[in-house]
Amino acid sequence: MSETLDARRKRLKYRSSYTGTKETDVMLGGFANRHLADLDEAQLDRYEHLLEIDDPRLYKWISGREPAPEEYDTDVLRMIQDFKPNA
Repeated sequence: MSETLDARRKRLKYRSSYTGTKETDVMLGGFANRHLADLDEAQLDRYEHLLEIDDPRLYKWISGREPAPEEYDTDVLRMIQDFKPNA
């Protein structure tokens, strides 16, 4: 039986808040709380793909310190980069 969309979003919210580094937790946890409900299934796929990347590397992409490889440079990564957790 496949996972429901709500269950998937709940799982991704949890993963977003417990990535392994505080900086990434803050960015991804805040992003997930604010935007996961609005992402379609294809965007959730791309988001989940990003969560598979090790935290230091992903944080460099999010913060713009390092360009993401083409495979990961998606609309979802740009949404995360534009997200302001305290706004």
